[in-house]
Amino acid sequence: MRKIINFQTDLLRTFVSVVDLGAFTKAGDALGRTQPAISLQIRRLEELVGAPIIKQVGRTLMLTSEGEMLLSYAREILRLNDEVASYFNRATISGVLRVGLPNDYAVAFLQGVITEYTRQHPDISLEIYCGWSVEILERLRADELDLAVAMVNNDRAQFLSRSWIERPIWAAAEDVSFDPSAGIPLAAHPEGCAYRSRMIQALDAAHIRWRVAYTGSGIAGLQNAVVNGLGVSALTRYTMLPGMRALDDTDGFPPLAEIRVGLFYKHPRLSEAGIRLVNHVIARLDETGVSGDPARGHVGLDHQ
Repeated sequence: MRKIINFQTDLLRTFVSVVDLGAFTKAGDALGRTQPAISLQIRRLEELVGAPIIKQVGRTLMLTSEGEMLLSYAREILRLNDEVASYFNRATISGVLRVGLPNDYAVAFLQGVITEYTRQHPDISLEIYCGWSVEILERLRADELDLAVAMVNNDRAQFLSRSWIERPIWAAAEDVSFDPSAGIPLAAHPEGCAYRSRMIQALDAAHIRWRVAYTGSGIAGLQNAVVNGLGVSALTRYTMLPGMRALDDTDGFPPLAEIRVGLFYKHPRLSEAGIRLVNHVIARLDETGVSGDPARGHVGLDHQ
């Protein structure tokens, strides 16, 4: 008969807390345990895994390959566990949730998933911060946000729960034509924007001349620039507006490289309201078929 190994949620919660909070002592403070108790739980988890999950390199703790694999499963197990607990705890939830959204993605989430959540839970107040993905993730690391949606630069992003692919679309005004051989006027966000870099990389690779005709940090200004024919831009399917048309290789425009977008949070820092919002977002992503498996990777931890 096959031996069944049970990974207790308290051990997994300790492991995720050490990773997300960056240290044994911080995890102990969050869970109400001493550092020796946290260390014992990690050792017990390693016994169940049958291999080390955290190794020390100098003064830094790193996840082993087994730890990387376990982390993605642990996040999902804890999320489902807390979803069940939340379901049977039907008390009204309230409080403030701080959510970070990238400039180019805020429109879709504010008008869709997050707005739907606030209608279902009227006692929840949302504080929305819109900015560049780098700034959003810095705020999450500093505990200034509870939940974040941001662009993923690699497969080893810290605090990543789910990710999905967006392929930018070349967008232009319906009644305006652009000749690639004459050079392309671009409407773009400032340097550092993933969409701007995708446009430039695609045009350079295709040996098509370009110039930046409009620069602005807000999505509304970018949309207006496109609709008014100032230039073409890279948008998502969510941010295409009436009066725009999509351009492709039949118009002489090379395909744009895809962008991976991720859902980030620190599990031990989330309130019940935050867990419910995470589950709500993931359910909607799963329904649309865009949600991917959590990215796996190693992260550095301060041993304190």
